[in-house]
This record gives sequence, C-alpha cells and structure tokens, in this order.
Amino acid sequence: MNKISALLCLIFLYNNACGQEFNNLPVTTQKPPLHGRHWMAVTGKPLAATAGAMVFTKGGNAVDASCAMLAATCTMWDVLSWGGETQALIYNPHTKQVIAINALGVAPTGATAEFYKSKGMKYPPEYGPLAAVTPGTPGGLMTMLAEYGTMSLTEVLAPAMQMAEGYPIEAQTANSIERGKLQIKKWPYSKKVFLPHLGENREAPNAGEIFVQKDLLETLTKMVASEQEALKKGASRKQAIYAANDRFYKGDIAKEIARGCQEQGGLITEQDLALWQVKMEEPMMTNYKGIEVYKLQQWTQGPVMLQMLNILENFDLKGMGYNSTHYIHTMYQAMNLAFADRDFYYGDPAFAPEEPMQGLLSKEYAKERSKLIDRERNNPKIGPGDPYPFEGKVNPYGDTLNRWSGSGAGVHQFGNSLMDEKFSESFQSGTTSVEAADAEGWVVSMTPSGGWVPACIAGNTGVGLSQRMQSFVLDAKENPFNVVEPGKRPRVTLTPTLAMKEGKPFLSFAKQAGDEQDQLLLQFFLNMVEFNMTVQEACEAPSFKTLQMHSSFGNHEKSPGGLTLNEQTPSWVRRDLSRMGYRQTFQERTSGPINAIWFDWKHGTFWGGSSNHGEDYGLGW
Repeated sequence: MNKISALLCLIFLYNNACGQEFNNLPVTTQKPPLHGRHWMAVTGKPLAATAGAMVFTKGGNAVDASCAMLAATCTMWDVLSWGGETQALIYNPHTKQVIAINALGVAPTGATAEFYKSKGMKYPPEYGPLAAVTPGTPGGLMTMLAEYGTMSLTEVLAPAMQMAEGYPIEAQTANSIERGKLQIKKWPYSKKVFLPHLGENREAPNAGEIFVQKDLLETLTKMVASEQEALKKGASRKQAIYAANDRFYKGDIAKEIARGCQEQGGLITEQDLALWQVKMEEPMMTNYKGIEVYKLQQWTQGPVMLQMLNILENFDLKGMGYNSTHYIHTMYQAMNLAFADRDFYYGDPAFAPEEPMQGLLSKEYAKERSKLIDRERNNPKIGPGDPYPFEGKVNPYGDTLNRWSGSGAGVHQFGNSLMDEKFSESFQSGTTSVEAADAEGWVVSMTPSGGWVPACIAGNTGVGLSQRMQSFVLDAKENPFNVVEPGKRPRVTLTPTLAMKEGKPFLSFAKQAGDEQDQLLLQFFLNMVEFNMTVQEACEAPSFKTLQMHSSFGNHEKSPGGLTLNEQTPSWVRRDLSRMGYRQTFQERTSGPINAIWFDWKHGTFWGGSSNHGEDYGLGW
C-alpha cells in the first residue's frame, strides 16, 4: 500500500471512529465493481466464472450458469471436489419464493461415536476416507439443473469436461498439492492424479502446467452418456438428467466409489449412496430493518447470522461509527452470543432431538441475549442461552447446559507459532462460492465445499471424497444435536445468503473460509445497509473476526478473547480493545473472500463485487 492509500485509509477509519458520514470521501477499491444488464457470474476462480459466462451466452439461465461454475470449480479443486457437498439458495422469479437446496452428504454405515472412540479419536479425522460423508455435489448440481435450469447436463458440464481433459493449473492449487503431498501419498488413487512428477524434487504440477484428470473425465462422460441415452429413448430433459444422477448414485460409478473408499479404509457403501437424496427445503429468514435475510436451516451455521442481526437491532450501529472500538466490541459480543448457541443447539433437523429454532430466532430471545453485553469488557465465558421458554417449553438439556463449556473441546492459547498457524487455519480454511443472476430474475447463491486438497480420491473415479465428518461431535455433552450417527448430516459452516427488499432481490452473497463465514457476511451486509458502501467497497472493507467460538474443524478448539484485526486498525482502537480484554492478532487483508451481487432496481442492472483477498472474481454482461 502506498503512502497516499495508507493516509486515505487512516482518514477513513478516523471519520468512522468519530461516527461521521464518509460517502464523499474519495476511497477507491483495488478491484473495480462488475456491471451487467443481462447476467452476472461471480465465483472463486476466473476460469470458473468464464464457464458460467459460456453457458449464459448460449442462452442458459442463472441456474444453468451456476451449475457450470460449480462443475468447473470442482474440477479445478478450488478447495473442493466432486465428492464434496453443495448448499444453495435459489430465488424463483415465477413463484417469488426463495428455495433452499440441501445437498450435504450423510455419515455412512458404521459411522458411530463408538466406532471413532474405539480408534482413540476425540473427533472424526480431518483427512482420509474416515473423514468422508457421502458425495453430495453431483446430486445437488443435477437436482438444481433438472428442477430450475433450462439446459442439458451435457451442455452444462461441457466446460468442466474440457478442463478435465487438461487445463493450465494455477499456482494456488498447484502449491497446495505440493504442500499436501505427504498425505496424498497415503492414498494410491490420489497419488496417481495429483503427483505427475513422482520422485522428483517437486512432485506436484507446476503453475501453468496442463493438469489432466482422465478418471474424472471418464466419470463425467458416463454421466452425460446416460443422459443422452435416456433422451434417445424419449425421456424429458428432467428425466434424462435424473438418469445421469442414478448412474452416479446407483450404477457403476457408485459401485467404484464405494469399492475405492472401502479399499482405503473408509465406510461408504453402495447402499449409502443409493439411499442418499437431495432435499429441497424452506429457508429460514429474519427481517432486519425492512430487509428479509434468508439462510439455510440449522444443519448449517446459517441461522447464526439471523440471530446476530436480531441481537444487533437493539443497538445504534451507525451511531457507533464504522470499525470504532465500540462497534467492534458490540459486534464481537453479539457474534459470541449467537455462536455459543450454534455450538450447542444446531444439528440435522431430520434427526431427534428437535432443535429449538423458533426460540433461537425470536426477537424476544435476541433482546434478552443482548442484555448480556457488557459495554466495557469482553466476556470470555459466555455460553449458550435457553431458548426453550420462548417456545413455551422446558429445556430437556438444562443440566447439560448448566455444565456446558464446550465440554471436551480445547482452549487455544497463542504463543507457539506453528500451533497458532494450524489453529488459525482451522477457522479460515477455504472453499469457494458461486453467485449468479439473470435478467429473467433467477438468482443463485451457493457455498459448495468438501474434498479439498489433500483429498482421498475414491477409486478410479477421479472423485475426491469429502472431509466433513470432522464437524460432528462424539459426545452429547458438547452438542446433543450434532452427535454422529449413520445417515445423519453434520452441522456445517457453509452458508450462502439471499436478501430481499420490497419483494425484490436486494443482495446475493456468500464467502468461503469455515467459521469466518457468517462473521464476515454479517459485516459485509451491514457495510451496505448501515454505512451505504457500494457492493465492491463492502467486499473489500477491512473486517474483524472472533476466535471465541469453537472451531468446526480439527480439535474444535476456541480462543476466548481472541480477535483478528486488520493491520490498518489505528493504535487507539487496538489500545482500547486490549484494555477491554481482547487478545489481538493481525492480518494484512481481512475482507473475505466475499462474492456478491447487488440489484440496482433504479437502473435495471446488476453490480458484482468480489473481495481483494483471493482469486475470486466474475463476469457480467
């Protein structure tokens, strides 16, 4: 950052610390905003955004384009693979409804708490075949395409199949493979795909090298062949896509996934794959100052942002000033209150016990929780509340709640640089996001993930298995709603967002990075709603992060009072926060990566935004 930019940043922070307006300040962004009239496609890699643009230019709608981007990001291993999971919100302009897509896999046969404990594990592992839930992304893609798209699977997968034939791999993924090669060598099918220079000093591909995935190409070819065969027999577009889905989950592809997984010590069976289904659900929603904010259900952490908004409605955020000491403190406390509830109450609603979501999302409960915020000090011992009285019920886990402190999950104390780095990575481990919109009115917000490098590839399919089992707990004392059992979905961090205003789409936004997601999505949203930033300014604006909740990964540790700030945070804000009990770490960029689309109804156009914190970007027309 040059001296002029640094000076502008300090002026920006000072004005906001004083609660002053700053709309006329000549602040520039590092990336220009995207503009479009007909369509917008934003995702984690420029090549993947191009895949969405290719589908749009052939007449596809936003669902078609988002599926093409999803397929491309999986093929590029953009911190996910074809064996991962997909979570999406879709706005249907014909029904005026927001639809929730649940394409998260489930714990396989034999995946019980007793099984993992018998292996001496405190949580399911971070890597390998025992970390895998059943693949969800292929089914999610094909269901969305069949139900809400307009194109064939063959058309939508064409860019990804070209990439599987060979594409120039980018440095980020290539270097990730090199760093993870010791893990990769444990799994023969992964070694075959990821390490083309086995035995050389650098065994991973080089940046710009053509990366070929023959097995994945064969898998995708089988899927489109089944679709084409069904069409020749007179099937409809939808029926033909579901024929391809059946081949993946019930045919020869499924047989090889199960075989390859079990050969390497995993648990996934053919029956697990055959029984798994995508769920189309009602999303959850809260109203913040006239704006309806939609999230997925409590099998994700999504409702935590709705809880935070309900709490923050009780405060004058704009009057505090953007990123002032009081603003950061109030936001941090609201986050902790909501995340403590997440850590105890969230889980798969298809399994007993039933989560108290009505109470958790009630405005009355939020008002009571907000009263716990101490204006002058951080509360490092904040725990989950009791939402049951706000449903007219008695908490069946009252005794557990009274003794709760995260139970067996650990507390991380910063000091060891190697351990500090691993702990921080567990909070911000990335995935990707997909945002798409079109002139007809279709809007898609998606946060797919799973099967990131180093991934265990299932047999000769080219499909990297998910690592989402680690988000379960093994002890009901930690979270009685999220204990692993076969057929159950773990509570995941993945959380796309749609916001509606006056009956029309207002914002579509999502981000990668684990437990950070709803923290930074909240700040992005408030940047626009409370501080009148443009979508690109809001994407790039410096954010802060709490480390006080339990990580959803690894050893599920937390850091009470842990606060990550942007390096540009003024000294007086740092000093005040230290006095209030915060232990601070700093990062050069704390903006995301967030991807977003803002709907400019005045001019009938789209504005696309993407953080200056990664390779994410998009295209518009």
